[in-house]
Amino acid sequence: MKTLLASALALTLALPAQAADKMTLILDWFVNPDHGPIIVAQEMGYFADQGLEVEVIAPADPSDPPKMVAAGRADLAVSYQPQLHLQVAGGLPLVRVGTLVATPLNCLLVLEDGPVKTIADLKGRKIGYSVAGVEEAVLGRILANNGLSLSDVELVNVNWSLSPALMAGQVDAVIGAYRNFELNQMDIEEVPGHCFYVEEQGIPAYDELIYVANPGTMDADKITRFLAATELATQYIVNNPDAAWQVFSGTAKELQDDLNARAWVDTMPRFALTPAGLDAGRYARFETFLHDAGLIEAPRPVSDLAIDLGAQ
Repeated sequence: MKTLLASALALTLALPAQAADKMTLILDWFVNPDHGPIIVAQEMGYFADQGLEVEVIAPADPSDPPKMVAAGRADLAVSYQPQLHLQVAGGLPLVRVGTLVATPLNCLLVLEDGPVKTIADLKGRKIGYSVAGVEEAVLGRILANNGLSLSDVELVNVNWSLSPALMAGQVDAVIGAYRNFELNQMDIEEVPGHCFYVEEQGIPAYDELIYVANPGTMDADKITRFLAATELATQYIVNNPDAAWQVFSGTAKELQDDLNARAWVDTMPRFALTPAGLDAGRYARFETFLHDAGLIEAPRPVSDLAIDLGAQ
């Protein structure tokens, strides 16, 4: 009996550890505090605890991640709810499987000490933007709710140079600025800004950052485990904000500056506490908004856009 037990133990010790399931996640941009739960889950071993080996990649082009997932070149991508609606309408095989940042970050940004005190003050002025389509629809609704239209302003494509264009006086306002970054950046530059928050200006609330997958090829089990790990990471961040910041910022020297430290504090309350959970009404209301704005032909059912894997 002792010989059999010894042999069994030796055989068990000789067996290789079970390999982790590999996943590839493409971020929407370079690593920043918006990605806190992902980086903390990686650093704290939460992905490993779920039997996952997650490769996190920053894209060379911010427009590439959804396309890479649609083409089967990545398992998941961090993307944006507003863009998802247009991408699905355009035929990309994508579906929201989880939420990273559960509130809008976008705002209409002006100079705090500038001439624009109300939305109505934008008449005849220049407004900068980066991405056509959704941002124009958002701006159009905001203006309409204040007695103006897009014909009352001059739109200027400033690419990704939103706050610099505003601070330099090239434009009087910008749409698409992030309240957790551009506001802090301007304050650091001692040119304070003021945000008109889109969800307070008649725009349906939406999930800013989401995880998207290809519904035809995705591995639901791996994604469920990924979301479980990021949920644990979010709980850790909320419960231990200072320690979590040390974990996050310790991964790269470029994160250890005043802008990222401020953005971390402003972003923490906006992380999705239940990343797998789905607010279907948000997707239905935003689909209707885009239809009313003429950006999609007909509203799609929410099931074409977003799913809750926990409810499958």
